[in-house]
Amino acid sequence: MKELVCIVCPKGCRLHVDEENDYAVTGNSCPRGAVYGHNEIKNPTRVLTSTVRLEGGLYPRCPVKTDKAVPKKLLMDIMQELNHVSLHAPVEAGQVVLANICGTDANVVVTKNL
Repeated sequence: MKELVCIVCPKGCRLHVDEENDYAVTGNSCPRGAVYGHNEIKNPTRVLTSTVRLEGGLYPRCPVKTDKAVPKKLLMDIMQELNHVSLHAPVEAGQVVLANICGTDANVVVTKNL
């Protein structure tokens, strides 16, 4: 049995996920907590935020993030891909840096006009 603190709302329910019983979740106050607990144990995902090189601008780095959550197990692979990116100013928020990163159907986008 795994124990988690739910982060879906500010309440912070203490969840218990029973892996041996089809990932049954207890301790949640709402249905969203049950979904979070199940997904966090079975297939955890995260929105990745980072920076990439920026040439010709006021700052040497440009903030970027994935436009949707990606599998946690792929975060290091995505970071490796970002390590090879170098943008040229000007860039605009929402501009796609890398599309379908690591086959996840998520895009890496710029988060600030620079």
